[in-house]
Amino acid sequence: MQFSVGGSNNAQEEIAAADYPKMRLFTVTRVTADAPKDDCEGSWGACTPETVPGFSAVAYFFGRYLHKELDLPVGLINTSWGGTPAEAWTSLDAQQDVPELAPTVARWNQQIAQYDPQSPGQRYEKALETWKQAAEKAKAEGKPAPRRPRAPVAPAESPHRPANLYNAMIAPLIPFAIRGAIWYQGESNSSRAEQYRTLFPAMITNWRDKWGQGDFPFLFVQLAPYRYGGRDPRCLPETWEAQVLALDLPNTGMAVTTDVGNIKDIHPKNKQDVGRRLALWALANTHGKDLVYSGPLYESMSVEGDKVRVRFEHVGGGLVAKGGPLTHFTIAGKDGQFVPAVATIDGDSIVVQSDQVKGPVAVRFGWTDTAEPNLFNREGLPASPFRTDDFELVTAGAR
Repeated sequence: MQFSVGGSNNAQEEIAAADYPKMRLFTVTRVTADAPKDDCEGSWGACTPETVPGFSAVAYFFGRYLHKELDLPVGLINTSWGGTPAEAWTSLDAQQDVPELAPTVARWNQQIAQYDPQSPGQRYEKALETWKQAAEKAKAEGKPAPRRPRAPVAPAESPHRPANLYNAMIAPLIPFAIRGAIWYQGESNSSRAEQYRTLFPAMITNWRDKWGQGDFPFLFVQLAPYRYGGRDPRCLPETWEAQVLALDLPNTGMAVTTDVGNIKDIHPKNKQDVGRRLALWALANTHGKDLVYSGPLYESMSVEGDKVRVRFEHVGGGLVAKGGPLTHFTIAGKDGQFVPAVATIDGDSIVVQSDQVKGPVAVRFGWTDTAEPNLFNREGLPASPFRTDDFELVTAGAR
């Protein structure tokens, strides 16, 4: 969510055109706190080419779309910190007594108790001296300097510590009158996707409880495909599934981004489509517009001989395969071994089969972190990855 307009696609053109006097922007200064604060730093300003470059791209494009469609003033509060986990944005009382979440809190408490401020400081001084020598050598040789080492941060002050960002960057905003929230996060939790099934809805409920304004709209972005080095390629699909499960909460919505990512860049630049897709949920469900606002979402399956039929919600004007036959479908029998499958559209459902599986029990779609499948509805919104099985997760037990 921190990714700025200045880094997005067509940045120069977007910035030059960002003259919207009826849009107001506020960015919360990035700080941490070990207890809830009642104030934060930041200031309101009109949306102009001077104020928009460093603002959240997803938030800006979301707000701009609503502003244009509704012809109403829009105020946007950007409170974000790149690369941080969801537990940092959730209050401590919502985590410490929950069995799935308490181990993470306990781990951080142990790190704080065992922290010796001299050790990382000494390591940093040595690393800094090494860097200075390498930088001088690179300069003499006309080469780019290596990256400067980061100064150590005490665990108690870390933006990754549970509740530290909630305390400093969410609590001060309560009970500011809001119409809803948008959320784009999850990369830092993807190795703990099973835990995210509990953590993410707990955070949403936590914010709603603290604000006391009912079940305000909470719209979020399903993470884009990306090859996470060192992680099982199924970790991200399990995070996608955790995000889909959060739709069980009332008044939530999700923008799928499998077609606008970059598997070699964790920060894809196409934030315009991301903001627009979030805005579609808001227009339809908050503002009552009659439009298709979601891509296909898995609903149910049934076995028909050696084939599996998969049904969907949000098919819109119908299911379509962009650019050729459907991709990224796999199928498995009782042995749980998934193999590539042939998938064909049959009305508002899809029939999946493979010559290698005579007694199918399960289907998966887009179940790898680099999946960029081609199943859409006719309105151009992509289908979310899914699985029909309940086999054990690769992230099971990770805390």
